[in-house]
Amino acid sequence: MSYAFLQQYWWFVVSLLGALLVFMLFVQGANSLVFSLGWTEEGQRKVIESTGRKWEITFTTLVTFGGAFFASFPLFYSTSFGGAYWLWMIILFSFVLQAVSYEFQHRKGNLLGTRTYRRFLVLNGIVGPLLLGGAVATFFNGSNFIVEKTSLTNLGAPVISSWANASAGLDALLDPWNLIFGLAVMFLARMLGILYIINNVPDEDIRSRGSVRLVGCTVPFLVLFLAFFVRTMLKDGYAVDPATGAVFMEPMKYLHNYLRLWPLTLLTVVGVALLLYGVLRTIFSSSYVKGIWPAGIGVVLVVLSLFLVAGLADTAYYPSNVSLQSSLTITNSCSSEFTLRTMFYVSLLVPFVFGYIAYVWRVMDKK
Repeated sequence: MSYAFLQQYWWFVVSLLGALLVFMLFVQGANSLVFSLGWTEEGQRKVIESTGRKWEITFTTLVTFGGAFFASFPLFYSTSFGGAYWLWMIILFSFVLQAVSYEFQHRKGNLLGTRTYRRFLVLNGIVGPLLLGGAVATFFNGSNFIVEKTSLTNLGAPVISSWANASAGLDALLDPWNLIFGLAVMFLARMLGILYIINNVPDEDIRSRGSVRLVGCTVPFLVLFLAFFVRTMLKDGYAVDPATGAVFMEPMKYLHNYLRLWPLTLLTVVGVALLLYGVLRTIFSSSYVKGIWPAGIGVVLVVLSLFLVAGLADTAYYPSNVSLQSSLTITNSCSSEFTLRTMFYVSLLVPFVFGYIAYVWRVMDKK
């Protein structure tokens, strides 16, 4: 195994975890619609009990995604999580609110009341996917950071990377295209949440309202995602000279990546087809309740392809808008060969972890 293979392998692992995280955001999506899907107290309780059996898997996937990035690409972790800390802190705080809400909303004597904790779930269901989507969009639109590896020799302030302004990552929300993609992810989470509830909660009233809400979420998602995707394919991208490592702007770089990595184009087409199949069949067939599975697989394939296109084929996956040569690639931000090789053998246990998750999923659904 060469060093280059290990770098690409770990970018694939991180991309897969990111894709699974986006799929698992169905928990947030369903929670954001708890008052809309469940008009009665009993209906809201059914929705929350259903998502309550899965929220820990979503949170675990988020933590695993961050941990994999830290272990395999530590310079990204220190640059993004350390520099854009307010963006990530708000995301994590919204997930903490979710955990607290599940734990305390039915406790006797809680001071805030059940509805307040349910509003916290709605807040997490909106803020979490919106900001996660905005953070991922910076992989294509860039962020404002500077990397100076020579700073390690500065005993007074041995900091490799720093944010170029005082916003600590919140400036990402000033880019309208980051917001557009964030909103697309939010509506996608709602679509997946509705499909999950239709599959998991055997209540005809909730299912009928879910089908109507599904239309209202699918239309804005398609508009927002297609606008972002087409613009990304046509914009200049952040290319890397493989000989020197220098970063430069290349017209329609991401479109070239899709053409160069044609299997990813195929994955994207198949993923979109599966997503639309799951959504449309659920909308037009009241007896079909398994749309979450083709749609979920489709989402994983599309998001996986987006991550791979952002980092492979001599592309800077975390570009800097203030210092182009500070942009991060899978070669200049990864761990040592020894670390990647050691983790490679550990990662062979991942299929067993997936098997355990599938087992826990089935056991929780039987409760």
